[in-house]
Amino acid sequence: MIQNETFVNLLAELQIPDYTPSANALALIGTDARYIKDLKINVGNVLNNTQHLDKKEALLLALSIAINEKFDLLKESFTKMAIAAGATDAEIAEVVACTSLMNTNNVFYRFRHFMDKEFYSNQPAGIKMSIMMNPVLGKAFFELLSLVVSSINGCEMCVTSHEKSVLQHGYSESKIFEAVKLGAIIKGLITVLS
Repeated sequence: MIQNETFVNLLAELQIPDYTPSANALALIGTDARYIKDLKINVGNVLNNTQHLDKKEALLLALSIAINEKFDLLKESFTKMAIAAGATDAEIAEVVACTSLMNTNNVFYRFRHFMDKEFYSNQPAGIKMSIMMNPVLGKAFFELLSLVVSSINGCEMCVTSHEKSVLQHGYSESKIFEAVKLGAIIKGLITVLS
């Protein structure tokens, strides 16, 4: 039984009641670490108190990070919460597909960037990306999702390209900032929970 009330409340908000604490979580719980309060506040803020992301958008972005980081408890939780916030099965499937595509592209384009050789840069990528042409989520949000996953995966070329595209599709730098911050906080949450 977890004795830390803040941590229990965090799990309740995330709708993961059957959580078995990881060694990382136990290290924080065992010392009643102040960081648990920070984490709960940060997670609550990015999921519930954003100015530029609606609830469904925040949950779909959080879902993409749970998928990216292969953390099934949060993947299941964020899927349920996103559906409750109005996400369709097609939108959930597109988050999965986009996250997969960005993992493919992030590896490929990081390689090109790191090598910085004319031969590699001039070769056609040959990676099928038709999902990007007419996404169910809309082009602007699909690009935002791509940007957040690329930020987590550390692909400079992809981050730069998707940030430019998000702005061209009418989203603001403030929305981008909130989305990337959300991705970073969910990644930090997964570090504690896993």
